[in-house]
Amino acid sequence: MLAATVRVTRDLDAAEEAVQDAYVRALSSWASDGVPERPGAWLTTVARRNALNVVRRRRTLETKLPLLVEREDTDMPDPDAETIPDDRLRLVFTCCHPALASEAQIALTLRLVCGLATADIARALLVAEATMAARLTRAKKKIAVARIPFAVPAAAELPERVDAVLTVIHLLYTSGHTAYSGAELTRDELGDRAIELARMLRALLPDEREAAGLLALLLVHHARRASRTDAHGALLRLEDQDRSSWDRELIAEADRLVVAALRAGPPGRFTLQAAIAALHAQAPSYEKTDWPQILSLYDELLRVWPSPVVGLNRAVAVSMVDGPQTALAELESLEGDRRLAGYPYLPATKADLLHRLGRNEEAAAAYETARALSDNEVERAFLSGRLRASST
Repeated sequence: MLAATVRVTRDLDAAEEAVQDAYVRALSSWASDGVPERPGAWLTTVARRNALNVVRRRRTLETKLPLLVEREDTDMPDPDAETIPDDRLRLVFTCCHPALASEAQIALTLRLVCGLATADIARALLVAEATMAARLTRAKKKIAVARIPFAVPAAAELPERVDAVLTVIHLLYTSGHTAYSGAELTRDELGDRAIELARMLRALLPDEREAAGLLALLLVHHARRASRTDAHGALLRLEDQDRSSWDRELIAEADRLVVAALRAGPPGRFTLQAAIAALHAQAPSYEKTDWPQILSLYDELLRVWPSPVVGLNRAVAVSMVDGPQTALAELESLEGDRRLAGYPYLPATKADLLHRLGRNEEAAAAYETARALSDNEVERAFLSGRLRASST
């Protein structure tokens, strides 16, 4: 609805208001007249009409506003569709406007297009919730003050927006792969939506290596989604998962994408992550995983994308190649990075390394810290179990 409405207004605030008004009208109208056959189409039509009314009023009051309204006849061919054929992907590209800072593009798109809560976006981008709320407010103000046109980019303008679009889709998937809060481990609707967008992006830009890499990465993770919890919904570590339940067709598709991307040129961050995930998926067991090769790929990934999260994941590979003591030394160097201050996987990883070293009292304290930082009930239950195990 928002994607369709913003194409009328070219104004995010007006589009959001129009969509909200459509829901309010539905509450009263449907109660008396019944739910229409196509409720989504009904809501979208009402939202677009609301948006047109808002734009007309603003044009009357503020004659110097830029032209915001596209032709009202919705049966006319849509020129935007020639560039990007899907409303949601079109709006992702539209929101990732180069006039905004990269993180503002990503945050705004996750909030408006993907519907993520501000708190979840803050966790995904490793910042405080208040910082993220302020960032979103500044981005909206900049759009209004600078009169940044929310128009679909032409084909020639797509390349400069691709990296932000890839990041949005990746963060949307990770937000569903492990929910930041709530009673369930996953939010499957977010993962499914991200994969759909990744497939469309791959079809739109078949020569973009990182689009192939991102799709491969998501497919590998999606292939083992059914094995991540046991019959009672408890979280299972990778080493404890039933590999026979993994979707081998998805893994094979991902492998083809990774191989093609690697052959096409130097790999970027998504292709490297996909290659790492593929090695995990192809290993007959956790112990027989090609850890030296994974560590080598992490070394390259850290060079291409020097993220503290990459450094943390690399430490796990180091522990499997050089032992937990070496990995612990590397991990402790990350503890001074403020971006990881509220990241529960840092103390959880440290706890695991300490437990493997027999330093159970320290491990228990680290597990307790990790549990306090997590808002996902399934993760908290898992960490509670690890805490009990390290205390005995």
